[in-house]
Amino acid sequence: MSPSIHPWHLRRVKAIVQAGGVIAYPTESVYGLGCDPLNRQAVERLLRLKQRPLKKGVILIAADFSQLAPFVGRLPEARLQEIFATWPGPNTWLFPTRPETPSWLSGQNRSLAVRVTNHPVAASLCRSCDSPLVSTSANLTGQQPAKTALRVQSLLGHGVDYVVHGETLGVRRPSTIRDGLTGRVLRA
Repeated sequence: MSPSIHPWHLRRVKAIVQAGGVIAYPTESVYGLGCDPLNRQAVERLLRLKQRPLKKGVILIAADFSQLAPFVGRLPEARLQEIFATWPGPNTWLFPTRPETPSWLSGQNRSLAVRVTNHPVAASLCRSCDSPLVSTSANLTGQQPAKTALRVQSLLGHGVDYVVHGETLGVRRPSTIRDGLTGRVLRA
């Protein structure tokens, strides 16, 4: 696995993301597609590429919770402690959205899916961009997600502005998704 990413690649990714580009990068289980969550055009472009409806919403990944805090509402302290005990890692939690959270992130939901990643490359990308990234599997909706950079390129061609090379962490299933208010598992 690529435990780190060269600073040149980090600068390149940051410039692409800030310019509204779409990137692909390794995550815990598959390659993800990402962009600046505050750039509506970038998110819409990513969703068109993936053929995913805007109404479904997206996941945000981050290097730490402080990057996610501006997007999510409050939860009781006991719930937060349970959530923080699963991070960093392949555990996605639904948080209530803050009123100012862009609708293109949550879709038609009142919650936002968020994760603090334990993939060293994905976390480095978030730190470099000083922001969470949109994270959705690199595939057309309904098809198998890509697990390698080569597969991303064959599936999505020139629709991706930059592919970060690296290996996934070998997690076999997509991240578990749980409701942050109840702890109920929505996707195992």
